[in-house]
Amino acid sequence: MSQNSVKKVVLAYSGGLDTSIILKWLEDEYHCEVVTFTADLGQGEEVEPARAKAQKMGIKEIYIDDLREEFVRDFVFPMFRANTIYEGEYLLGTSIARPLISKRLVEIANDTGADAVSHGATGKGNDQVRFELGAYALNPEIKIIAPWREWDLLSREKLMAYAETHGIPVEMKQGKKSPYSMDANLLHISYEGGILEDPWNEPEESMWRWSVSPENAPDQAQYIELNYQNGDITAIDGKTMTPATVLTELNRIGGEHGIGRLDIVENRFVGMKSRGCYETPGGTIMLRAHRAIESITLDREVAHLKDELMPRYAKMIYNGYWWSPEREIMQQMINASQTVVNGTVRLKLYKGNVEVVGRKSDDSLFDENIATFEDDAGAYDQKDAEGFIKLNALRLRIAGKKGRKLL
Repeated sequence: MSQNSVKKVVLAYSGGLDTSIILKWLEDEYHCEVVTFTADLGQGEEVEPARAKAQKMGIKEIYIDDLREEFVRDFVFPMFRANTIYEGEYLLGTSIARPLISKRLVEIANDTGADAVSHGATGKGNDQVRFELGAYALNPEIKIIAPWREWDLLSREKLMAYAETHGIPVEMKQGKKSPYSMDANLLHISYEGGILEDPWNEPEESMWRWSVSPENAPDQAQYIELNYQNGDITAIDGKTMTPATVLTELNRIGGEHGIGRLDIVENRFVGMKSRGCYETPGGTIMLRAHRAIESITLDREVAHLKDELMPRYAKMIYNGYWWSPEREIMQQMINASQTVVNGTVRLKLYKGNVEVVGRKSDDSLFDENIATFEDDAGAYDQKDAEGFIKLNALRLRIAGKKGRKLL
């Protein structure tokens, strides 16, 4: 990319050392005006200090956006309607935040007349793909600057030296610095690096920030009830809440009971394997409860079809294709399935476990008269099963008569 072709760039800015260096580097290397954008996705840290830091570095256009409600309502909830998990375990906490950040980067670029956006993702990770696929989908003509793929500041020592040379303040916090690379939002907090780079090493107990260990969780179980409407949680224990408030409260409750810890090795889109640890207390509860309410409200084949499509839907999100036409079409189908997913689920939370202990719905397809082991008063004729079985066995019997052996 010609550096002279960029006049103004919108930078996804956290206010930390890396993005502060990127801010200065963009000004020096591209000789362009920089607009900063800081998103509050519920990461649990103050975002307003980023404003003061940007102002101190001479930035005139500064965006600090509270996106918590939009994040849960328009991204997390739609994803959970599909019961989405990647590679059987990962609840996609980082992945699902990236399309919203891309959306706001492009919107701010349009609002400010910027011709480029920039991010601090490295050339080894998935986030560079997610940010850029989203940006290109929403503005095909946007220019993207990824400093980690251009500069030679590829070590902590070089970054610190650059900061010192250019007068970029480096905050020296009291106490021991975390050895982990962490990313947090309302859905989860992730940990990478440090001792986790060896997949044989057990995570240190001191690493976890959102949850107590299951061993130290309360000895008394807690029961909660979640109300569903069109596949989304609308209330906890009868109290109506907004989407972001629902997830915040479930994180609190789940964390108290040691729920939602995960230690996995996943396959990144760029080709490498990566070991990461995650805390997703609210999401773990949501997934268990949503499957429970669907179990009584969804038609069998609809439920099975959703389960068959879910891994592909999960891969779309993980790989950065949220804004793709195939994801949008699949979302329409998923949303259509949720019109009957209404009712209440009762859960028992105890020492890291989430048990479903009750579910009810006016849209339930569960018929006690048919399912009972007692006299069903003619609701189901058991003799019908004989013909059903024989018809389903027909091809097997024909093959058997031909002498085809299975073993």
